[in-house]
Formats: sequence, structure tokens, C-alpha cells
Amino acid sequence: MTKVSVIGAGAVGATCADVISYRQLTDELVLLDIKEGFAEGKALDIYQTSSLLDFKTQITGTTGDYSKTANSDVVVITSGLPRKPGMTREELIGTNANIVKNVTENVLKHSPNAIIIVISNPMDTMTYLTLKSSGLDKHKIIGMGGILDSARFKGYLGLALNSRTADIQGTVIGGHGDTTMIPLTRLATLNGVPISQFLSDDQIKQVSADTMVGGATLTKLLGTSAWYAPGAAGALLVESIVRDQKRIMPCCVSLDGEYGQKDICMGVPVVIGKNGWEKIVDFKLNNEEQELFNKSADAVRNMNDVLATLNL
Repeated sequence: MTKVSVIGAGAVGATCADVISYRQLTDELVLLDIKEGFAEGKALDIYQTSSLLDFKTQITGTTGDYSKTANSDVVVITSGLPRKPGMTREELIGTNANIVKNVTENVLKHSPNAIIIVISNPMDTMTYLTLKSSGLDKHKIIGMGGILDSARFKGYLGLALNSRTADIQGTVIGGHGDTTMIPLTRLATLNGVPISQFLSDDQIKQVSADTMVGGATLTKLLGTSAWYAPGAAGALLVESIVRDQKRIMPCCVSLDGEYGQKDICMGVPVVIGKNGWEKIVDFKLNNEEQELFNKSADAVRNMNDVLATLNL
């Protein structure tokens, strides 16, 4: 029997819960929110699709009762304010840091052995905060951002190549921010063939630029953060954990010398299985890519430094 809890029943959390349910990634799913009746309503709505989509996941909604999440194998934290147009992820630190820290403390009271997935923004800093405040083994704290950024990268490549995204391999590493993420265009392929054989340098640069502002583009169009792709990305990470798939995914994890960085959580390729992130994969960056990664790390550290001013 497996149990997964999703904290935050907003658009991202509810989408994540919906995908987890119909893909039957767990026997029991709990959706929690602080807004009265909100999670209960979302859970009931998702449950009522079970006869249409033919799944048997047991789903429960609760208003702030963390005891309902007890003995969760995986907990997904989506809580916090979403970005508004013109707002940077950095501007969310003050508000969301307090929310994420409180959520983590409540989760661990009832599920001390859970693997925690962080989706809340600014994700790199919230992952670092969760690691430092939880006392958990670092392999059990995973930020989701790189999976989403890579999905957007492959999406823009699909449009440029006029090809199925399923045939494209592409990875984004670094910070989960408009100026800190690094689409690894050199390593991107279409059915194993480098994209440079199909696209010009200018086209590749445009795909990279579009990827980096992918979140901001959607925020401007929607008036709030996106939710379908972020929710699905969270569910994909849950799947690799609960099914012990050992998939290589770009995730925000604690670095201790890997990729030349220490005491920081950033997006790098990792093997994901039943124990959380199990191994960091070395992509052998070239000098230019490593320089970009170092600059990204500097920017993430600047965000992390804000935590020290918040008296958490």
C-alpha cells in the first residue's frame, strides 16, 4: 500500500493530484488546503471522474488536518502564493518561506520518513529551506523545477522541429528562474540526432530564450502561474519514486561538490527511485556551460541569503 499527500489544492496541487489519481500512482491520495472545504471539493470532483477514467485511487480532501496525511510515502508541497504578472520568483521568498517551513514541520509530525517534493516558488530556495529546516536525509528532499523547464524546452524544440516531443531529448539544469536556468542545447537530440543538424544557430538560440522565459510567458498570458505542466511534472516525479523507475530527471537537489558547487540546492540530472534521488549524473559540462552553471549558482545563493533576514 502506498500513500501520497499533496499540500495545497490550488491549480498546481489539484492538477498534480488529478494526474496521480487517474494514473493510479498510489493506493491512497490526500489533498490538503487551508481554505475551508476547498481540498474536500477538489478531491470529490477528482473522485467523480473515476468512473469515466476507470481508476480506483482512494482520494480524500481535508482542511488543515495534517493527521490525515499520516504515514505518507511521498509528500508534494505546492503551497504558497503563485506569481502574478511582472512578479519575479525572488519576490515570493518572504511570503512563501514561512508557508513552506510551517507545512514541512506539520508534514513531518505525521510522516517522518516521507520523501518531500517541493514545487513552491522560488523553488531552489524553498528546496534549500526545506532541507535545512527538516533535518531529513538530503536524498529525501527534491525540487521539481528542472523537469518542468525541460518539458518546456522539449515543447519549444518540438515546435521548431515540427516533430513529436516524445521523440526529443532535452535537459535544462541550473536554477529554476528566468535568468538562471540553462537549456543544454549542445546535448539536445531528435531521435538521437543532434538538433544542430536540423536547426540553425539562430533557431537554437531562440528556442533557448523562449524556454528561459517560459514561465513568465504563461504568467503574462494567464494572469497567474501555469498549472497543467507543473502539476504533471510533479506527478511524473512521484511516479518515478513510487514505482522505483530509476529515471534520470533534472531535479533540484543538495550539491556537495558535484558540478563544482556546495551548500546549495540546484537543478542537475539525478536518478530517481524509491529512496528519493539516488545518484547525481555528471553530464560533463564544457567550459561555457560550467561558467553558466556557476553564474546560476551565484544568483541562487543571493536568493538563499534572503532567508537569513527573515528570522525563520
